[in-house]
Amino acid sequence: MDEYPRTLAELEAQFSTEDACREYLFRLRWPEGFACPRCGHTEAWEMKSGLFRCARCKHKASVTAGTIFQDTRQPLRLWFRAIWWVVTQKNGASALGVKRILGLRSYETAWTWLHKLRRAMVRPGRDRLSGRVEVDESFVGGEEEGVHGRETERKALVVIAAQENGAGIGRIRMRRVPDASRRSLVPFVQEAVEPGATLLTDGWDGYAPLESMGYTHKAIRLRKSGKNASELMPRVHRVASLLKRWLMGTQQGAVSREHLPYYLDEFTFRFNRRGSRHRGLLFYRLLQHAALVGPVSYEGMILHVPGRGRRRGDPRYRG
Repeated sequence: MDEYPRTLAELEAQFSTEDACREYLFRLRWPEGFACPRCGHTEAWEMKSGLFRCARCKHKASVTAGTIFQDTRQPLRLWFRAIWWVVTQKNGASALGVKRILGLRSYETAWTWLHKLRRAMVRPGRDRLSGRVEVDESFVGGEEEGVHGRETERKALVVIAAQENGAGIGRIRMRRVPDASRRSLVPFVQEAVEPGATLLTDGWDGYAPLESMGYTHKAIRLRKSGKNASELMPRVHRVASLLKRWLMGTQQGAVSREHLPYYLDEFTFRFNRRGSRHRGLLFYRLLQHAALVGPVSYEGMILHVPGRGRRRGDPRYRG
């Protein structure tokens, strides 16, 4: 299916009813036809409630169950508008913007929706980078005194992979890592970059095992080259600079270490699709991913955030 709205007017016309939204979500979730989430059987009948009852195991399945829309108390029409607004914002979306545009009553609901969508911005099983790929780390956060090199006390360490595309930058991958050790850097590269690719890194020991793992590894010794890292690996450093500028401009730098991975996902989603001519295609892709990503609650999102912890089960935060 490749039908998607090209304009806001088309969005409003195509998804003017809940039935239209559910039908579209059904086709995204089950493009080959219904498949029971419990037993995989392909025959079912639709009940008056809108649920699908499996002909084999009698399981009642919802088109939203097992997706980020599970347990939502808001109409899908509103969710579709939220997705459209998020993908049409050139520099990123904020919870305050979502709350204002959609007329939501609470900031927490808008924040929850936005973070659910960020979790859907990474497609399960996405292709790895290939060709020539620059890899390096960068710190995200304010200045620290008394620390050197790859040391940090408060800042977050982000490892970035940027694929070469001629003189420009192709696709990127990034991840927050606890440190710059081999056990943190090597798994990221293995997940982000296809074996057989040529990797360009600095001479840091954390990348040393890559040569024996099917990669062509070119370690650049900065001191011997007489150049700085941004000259020798311009793409990955350009991405790091853009990331920091984006976090400061869109989020005013107010990103917790615990939620940073999801902001990295949003930045990657937007960067890798920066050349898309149709916002409607981004709407389609994000909604497609949203149908594949499991549900997460507001309490689950803030559970490990210092100073917030677990709140009482307030139904307002279910979205």
